[in-house]
Amino acid sequence: MKQKSLVAEIVRVAILLAATLVSCQVAAQEPIVIKFSHVVASDAPKGEAAQRFKELAEKATKGRVRIALYSNSTLYKDKEELEALQLGAVQMLAPSLAKFGPLGMKEFEVFDLPYMFPNLEAVHRVTQGPIGKQLLNKLESKGIIGLAYWDNGFKVMSANKPLRVPADFNMLKMRIQSSKVLDVQMRALAANPQTLAFSDVVQALRSGVVDGTENPPSNLYTQKMYEVQKNITVSNHGYLGYAVIVNKKFWDSLPWDIRTALTQAMAEATKYGNARAQEENAAALAAIQKTGKTAIYHLNVKENAEWRAALLPLQTQMAGRIGKDLIDAVRKESAMADVNK
Repeated sequence: MKQKSLVAEIVRVAILLAATLVSCQVAAQEPIVIKFSHVVASDAPKGEAAQRFKELAEKATKGRVRIALYSNSTLYKDKEELEALQLGAVQMLAPSLAKFGPLGMKEFEVFDLPYMFPNLEAVHRVTQGPIGKQLLNKLESKGIIGLAYWDNGFKVMSANKPLRVPADFNMLKMRIQSSKVLDVQMRALAANPQTLAFSDVVQALRSGVVDGTENPPSNLYTQKMYEVQKNITVSNHGYLGYAVIVNKKFWDSLPWDIRTALTQAMAEATKYGNARAQEENAAALAAIQKTGKTAIYHLNVKENAEWRAALLPLQTQMAGRIGKDLIDAVRKESAMADVNK
């Protein structure tokens, strides 16, 4: 009887071990899920870059990683997403660079300064060089790893009245992101800045809560803001870009080969997304014009000079907040790009 009991016990333990092994194998085969949340449409430049990253990352990791995309603020809005990332509720974001000022990283507001970059080559000299890397490294103190910079492009102004000279902004309620620089920018134009989440802008424009906004054309088009804005001025007064970021604790927990594959996928997606941003903004402006719903105006030389006279002083005024040395370094890089062009 004792021998039969021993045999039965051995069989029971063997079955348990086999079941445990199968369970471990199944668990090991389950993909690592990366929730990637952003606030724009899936067909905007950032949305397209995110989709390309998903495709490249899942292919490079042979299915060991699955990227779950959440566009158009379906998971988190502007004010919520950074906190969610730090808490680990979402693993990856691509917030606009203006979002890091309220996080305590005021240096990132250098990208908000009007007329800081004459062209995208100037932007890339900064974002793809030592300055950009140093700025991303600062995010680690907040539990964030910066992976890349993504372009959207240069901003235009929109409203339900023509905006040709700074005086035209007088008393207009203009939507801005939460950025001290953008607040001061609108006040320099005698407008009243209104901070609103991106997902709330269209309704605010429709209801008259705000009179106008600034955005690259792709955002105006994909969010259909042009349907509630009668005038667009192609001012190209400022740059709008994003930083692709990931929760540091999560990133550090990934196997090294997974991190390597994701880093390569991000580099390829960045190159693709930045090229698409240029194409999409040109196409968006043409598409808006074709609708006939919005008048598009290009500043002449005299008007452009008036805008610059009103806004260029911000680069000096905000030096105490952003850092004079940083502003000077970015100016130097921008000047090099302008000369090369």
